[in-house]
Amino acid sequence: MSTGTRLTCAINRAVAAVADKWKILLILTLQNRTLRFGELLASLDGIAPKVMARQLRSLEADGLVRRIAYAEVPPRVEYSLTRSGRTLLPILNALQQWVTENADQLSPKITGDTPAFAATDDVGAHQAIAS
Repeated sequence: MSTGTRLTCAINRAVAAVADKWKILLILTLQNRTLRFGELLASLDGIAPKVMARQLRSLEADGLVRRIAYAEVPPRVEYSLTRSGRTLLPILNALQQWVTENADQLSPKITGDTPAFAATDDVGAHQAIAS
């Protein structure tokens, strides 16, 4: 979320914090573990390193992800969810359940081109990886 944006509605602030597809997938991937940058990158098919770095910085700035850099050679950086980040997990899991239960009513633009995609969307695939 941009620091220059002033959002007064609580729902708008929440959506702004996680409104990107990659942010949600990063949170779900980190739900049960601490990962290094390369491990996160390998877990998320299709994300560019530059995009992931930007999303992680944004999640860190919003207090959802913790970044720990170790003074080692080669450098080691680990990412994990903060307490606030972990509080999003039940909400994201409920959203995933809602999409699964209502996939037949949602637009193909949301669920994908085939019914099989709706049942195994990116969130579900990455949640299973993070479990």
